[in-house]
Amino acid sequence: MGFLDTILGRSKPVRPDLDRLFALPSAAVTLQAGAGFTPTGLGSVCFASVEGGAFQRLQQDVRALLDADTGRGGVPVEFRQDGYGYTWLLARQEEGQEGTPALVNDLHAVNTLLQEGGFGPQLLCSLLGFRDAESRPLALVYLYKRGTFYPFAPLPGGGERRDNALELRVRALLGDDLRIEEDLSRWFPVWGAPGL
Repeated sequence: MGFLDTILGRSKPVRPDLDRLFALPSAAVTLQAGAGFTPTGLGSVCFASVEGGAFQRLQQDVRALLDADTGRGGVPVEFRQDGYGYTWLLARQEEGQEGTPALVNDLHAVNTLLQEGGFGPQLLCSLLGFRDAESRPLALVYLYKRGTFYPFAPLPGGGERRDNALELRVRALLGDDLRIEEDLSRWFPVWGAPGL
């Protein structure tokens, strides 16, 4: 960063650090102990679709990698398109703390394959789903371009409303486990995201 960038208030964007995803299993333990939310065994990666054969081959490679255990009883991954035209890959593992490390490995592998395939700019976010005893949903969302996490807690019962108090409580609870996004305006809602 040069002198002129400093004067004009420009800064270099944070480089994505996919290894931060590996902090999610310990954050899941903290979240369960502190707030009663357990992992659902569902996680997803969101990316902007790109037309072309190279991207289609990469999607096939991702599917082949994550579906490798379907012969041993694993659940195949799903690709879904949302109302905004983004593609979501939904991965499944065992519910609870036991399946969280394997699910995080799957999410990391998908992000890495897309990044190494030259499609890093298309990556938007990854999320890990949770529920409490009252079946309230919660997701820990990783913003690829910021290298940060934030909680997203839609209110049950439909509609597009959030439980802001719960999100702030989770932020305080996980501050030592994850790099939490400080700019609350970047806590984007991911309504209807697979895995939530």
